[in-house]
Amino acid sequence: QVQLVESGGGLVQAGGSLRLSCAASGRTFSTYAMGWFRQAPGKEREFVVAISRAGIRTYYADSVKGRFTISRDNAKNTLYLQMNSLKPEDTAVYYCAAHDGGLGYSGSAYTTGFYDYWGQGTQVTVSS
Repeated sequence: QVQLVESGGGLVQAGGSLRLSCAASGRTFSTYAMGWFRQAPGKEREFVVAISRAGIRTYYADSVKGRFTISRDNAKNTLYLQMNSLKPEDTAVYYCAAHDGGLGYSGSAYTTGFYDYWGQGTQVTVSS
């Protein structure tokens, strides 16, 4: 089992940047494929990006491709999300999630059901 705690959210102007972190504790972090999701008020939780256990493979939602970058430091048990060129539509609660196993190739990593553990979320607000 793994515990996840997000941090780094806040209020930023459009065009600005934020870096989210997700600190993991419990079982060995490198055994988990990881993902970031977000949920805006009144909307379903949506996929943002996922990363393989070794950090070699990544999948991005089209809406963030070229602006967001996921990375992980397995030695520090931490997942990151660098968000640049932020837009008001990026406003949401951002969640990190862990899947006990590999990222796979079937596309399941885009779905919430793929992940076994979730953090509590961190609010990101982008003002226009």
